[in-house]
Amino acid sequence: MPPSFPLPITFLSDFGREDEYVGVVHGVIATLAPRCRVIDLNHRIPPGDIRAGALTLLRAIQYMPAGVVLAVVDPGVGSDRKAVVLETGRGLFVGPDNGLLSPAAAFLGGVTEAYAIENPDVMLPSRGRTFEGRDRFAPAAAVLAAGEARPHEMGPRLDPQVLTPLLLPLSEVTDDGRVEGRAWWVDTYGNVQTNITPEDLEQAGIAEGELVMVRVGLMSYRVPWEGTFADVGEGRPLLHIDSAGLMALAVRGGRADDHFTLAVDSSVAISPDPSGD
Repeated sequence: MPPSFPLPITFLSDFGREDEYVGVVHGVIATLAPRCRVIDLNHRIPPGDIRAGALTLLRAIQYMPAGVVLAVVDPGVGSDRKAVVLETGRGLFVGPDNGLLSPAAAFLGGVTEAYAIENPDVMLPSRGRTFEGRDRFAPAAAVLAAGEARPHEMGPRLDPQVLTPLLLPLSEVTDDGRVEGRAWWVDTYGNVQTNITPEDLEQAGIAEGELVMVRVGLMSYRVPWEGTFADVGEGRPLLHIDSAGLMALAVRGGRADDHFTLAVDSSVAISPDPSGD
């Protein structure tokens, strides 16, 4: 079934809200495609943090409407990294080829076609090359979402196999029944998402409702695996399955990152409670 234009645009960036950058990108889109709806997913990605942007997009993509994703976390702006349009079975991605788009595109079934954004007719003229979100990505997203251009009109075709991947750390279940992973994300409330799955814990012989040992650095904590925050007392820690289906550490009414002294990319190991209680 052919798409119905205009398509919605989902917009993610590390631009923050202190400067005019997000508003300027909205202005470009509104000028070129005034009927397109723009959904601001997140503009507080840590500056230049490609992995944080990619994971945010990955967590959210299944809940976004099919259309155009405009994602700009681009520490290599102005370099020889390519600006790309990626076709998937559920819409288009516009952004830098630096790994930012790869996990979400893979979640949607992978990239079917890819094109470099090199056609000057779909760019804003500028003597500088430090704001390609405004000059290259926003115009491309706008004309694609409005149906005024097709992906192949952006520029030369690229082999999807040579697009830059994002290498994410994998969890591991050891022979002695320990699950080793990393802290992937700390949200506004201090909840700590890990890259450990419920299946990892089940493979290690751990079931929901049991106590586990959580090791962070040299410290170990005895924590219950519960269904939700209300299953523990105020100020008490818990392990739970978060909204993305991954294992997360939380503290009811508090911050897990403080309680466990955790930061993004900290190592986290989970094992059965040796006491068996």
